[in-house]
Amino acid sequence: MMESEMLQIKVPASTANLGPGFDSIGLSLSLYLELQASPAEKWEVIPLSEELKAFPADESNFIIATALQVAKQYNKELPPCRVTVASEIPLARGLGSSASAIVAAIELADALGELCLTKEEKFIIATNMEGHPDNVGASIFGGLVVGCQLGEEADVEVIHSVDLELLAIIPNEELLTKAARDVLPAAMPFAEAVAAGAVSNLLVAALLTGNDKLAGKMMSLDKYHQPYRKQLVPHLELIEKEAPLLGAYGVALSGAGPTVLCFIEKGKTEAVKAGLQKLLPGMSLLPVEMDKEGAVVKGKSYTSI
Repeated sequence: MMESEMLQIKVPASTANLGPGFDSIGLSLSLYLELQASPAEKWEVIPLSEELKAFPADESNFIIATALQVAKQYNKELPPCRVTVASEIPLARGLGSSASAIVAAIELADALGELCLTKEEKFIIATNMEGHPDNVGASIFGGLVVGCQLGEEADVEVIHSVDLELLAIIPNEELLTKAARDVLPAAMPFAEAVAAGAVSNLLVAALLTGNDKLAGKMMSLDKYHQPYRKQLVPHLELIEKEAPLLGAYGVALSGAGPTVLCFIEKGKTEAVKAGLQKLLPGMSLLPVEMDKEGAVVKGKSYTSI
């Protein structure tokens, strides 16, 4: 097999919720998980990023184990490979690292096992594995996604036409999703749920019509998760207060946090970054774009070579 025929998989990071779009709205980001796979006598995972060295290097690695699980559902066995893995996506920071790993695994199974899955089929598999459609939908399709999962059924609408300038504020500390979910209430009153749904609906409409000011207002009026998670993410309140003074029109906790995403007026990213860096000297401030491609696979499956 020629070097150019090496299987390559590239999956974008994602942010979820955008405030009130809890477990429903996702956005793909220009940070990537990348795999390269070539035939081998046994499964071997070669981590190219420091954070990834903590994970198993054989078929018990999460990505490989998930790929094998997906293939088994279709009664296929995957040929063992040497897989190099590199990631720009920080772990446990609310940037969809687990979702991107699930999507990469599904793409690996699809290519090696010649499953010929459609993007929609991959989305349903990934949603059932992840438990909600926002992060995986964004990583598969790219762009802004609005998804709904009812039981094992999942539906999604994908929008690539929105134009966004974004700044991710990434703390050094991890925040596990379970801890962030544990602070949420088990139920909310009917009237409050109706109001929360209205805020979420208006956020989507404002994003689609380019009404930045209104979109930012709806992000700040979230009733589903941000009010409860602020105790775990103390910098969120500071950023909500200061970022709009510097040129951001919206601020949202990224997924379960602790990363915070700023939605910025055109051309003001550097000003917002410089101003917030002075207030948050221990954090990484990273300008990001919306990825419009989603998961990309290049190269051939080995069984057909």
